[in-house]
Amino acid sequence: MGSYYSEYLNPNKVVDHYNYTKETLDTQETPSRQVASAFIIVLCCAIVVENLLVLIAVARNSKFHSAMYLFLGNLAASDLLAGVAFVANTLLSGPVTLWLTPVQWFAREGSAFITLSASVFSLLAIAIERHVAIAKVKVYGSDKSCRMLLLIGASWLISLILGGLPILGWNCLGHLEACSTVLPLYAKPYVLCVVTIFSVILLAIVALYIRIYCVVRSSHADVAGPQTLALLKTVTIVLGVFIVCWLPAFSILLLDYACPVRACPVLYKAHYFFAFATLNSLLNPVIYTWRSRDLRREVLRPFQCWRRATGVTGRRGGTPGHRLLPLRSSSSLERAMHAPTSPTFFESNTVV
Repeated sequence: MGSYYSEYLNPNKVVDHYNYTKETLDTQETPSRQVASAFIIVLCCAIVVENLLVLIAVARNSKFHSAMYLFLGNLAASDLLAGVAFVANTLLSGPVTLWLTPVQWFAREGSAFITLSASVFSLLAIAIERHVAIAKVKVYGSDKSCRMLLLIGASWLISLILGGLPILGWNCLGHLEACSTVLPLYAKPYVLCVVTIFSVILLAIVALYIRIYCVVRSSHADVAGPQTLALLKTVTIVLGVFIVCWLPAFSILLLDYACPVRACPVLYKAHYFFAFATLNSLLNPVIYTWRSRDLRREVLRPFQCWRRATGVTGRRGGTPGHRLLPLRSSSSLERAMHAPTSPTFFESNTVV
């Protein structure tokens, strides 16, 4: 066992695995690669800033400490860390890859897997919460706080376990014939396991939102005409973006499992598919936050304060405080989550 884990510090192992799975070791920093890396880093910085604003908005306003907003904050935290991990992954790719030891390589890839899977599990947690709030008409009170925290904690624990399995031993060190082409130190069965889990999560999210739509449609069709359309629009955006962003990455990983070594050249471009999947972390705050006017106001409040401080609003002829609207005493989303009878909670100002 000790000799096996001693290979984690062998600097030649990464080179051996890349030599076996890749047709050529293209490690030169070409202009196109530099442009692509710069674009990815800018994209990830936008992900970090966007989700940081959501976290600040949720943390500093006690009105957003209800279950739904805390789940949104958890999603923002996972997406923020996904952006940070992908920046590190990009900086440690290319020529730097061949200088890494296996343990460094596992840390590089594992951090991305952990944060991206945490983002996916957070989406599932939000879908569960929406199903509880709408279909079951339950309220998260003080006695339910433990359940909510357990759900959030479980999503991170499962993500840590899932992303840490390769460094714990589920890898292909010493078994080159079992190695993935996309991730040359990962075993193909592990890749298939990850794809299967993510696919099950996707199906679970689809099923939950279909259930939500059916409940609103069938039970409250007489009072929820416009609200039903708003819900359908939100669900369509959520599911559509999730599928569009993740389906190419799932497909390339499934192809990786099925293809013999060096048989599918498209696998050498897999980093583009994973970069595209990262867009989900950029779009999540737009989908889940922009549909709530109260949260949107709070997220944009720092920019509005900056505009007031610099006098931008005044030059446009508006009153000094015209654009900085105070938050209402309670949000429509929060009122809806405490509604005693009806799960139809969509208003013109808040649609989640």
